[in-house]
Amino acid sequence: MIDDLKKESADRMVKSVDSLKQELTKLRTGRAHASLLDHLMVSYYGSDVPLNQVASVGIADARTLLVTPWEKNLIGPIEKAILKSDLGLNPASAGTTIRVPLPALTEERRRDLVKVVRHEGEGAKVAIRNIRRDANNQLKTWLKDKKITEDAERQAQDEIQKLTDRHIQAVDKALAAKEAELMEI
Repeated sequence: MIDDLKKESADRMVKSVDSLKQELTKLRTGRAHASLLDHLMVSYYGSDVPLNQVASVGIADARTLLVTPWEKNLIGPIEKAILKSDLGLNPASAGTTIRVPLPALTEERRRDLVKVVRHEGEGAKVAIRNIRRDANNQLKTWLKDKKITEDAERQAQDEIQKLTDRHIQAVDKALAAKEAELMEI
């Protein structure tokens, strides 16, 4: 019973850390990477579809993405989706492909991105702490219902706290790596 609770809490904490890492990959660092455009939605025959389902995204060089739509009539909607995004990119169509140059990041923009990274990290830490709170509340309920002893509850709370600390360290490590990547010129 307690082991199941610890395992479930650990799984949820791992998912929170993974979610943070996924969000951090969307933040631009000045180098081109295909996952930068993954979250964009393109209008395709009246419905919004993820960009990676209507086009292939590749890397032309260190600062240029190359988007190749699978249908020629999608060039306009893809350009519009890239322009409307919060990434600040200006696509240029070249026949059947779209080139997306990534401008160099200014020092001010880098600092703004670091603030965004820290905000995302704080959200992940809050999620992990909420998982700890849920687990501790479950333990208290079991203690009240006399399903576990006080010693078992205290020991389980200590183990859940250790899990929490370990996953918050993982969040801090991911944040430090992303901040270093953003500030590197």
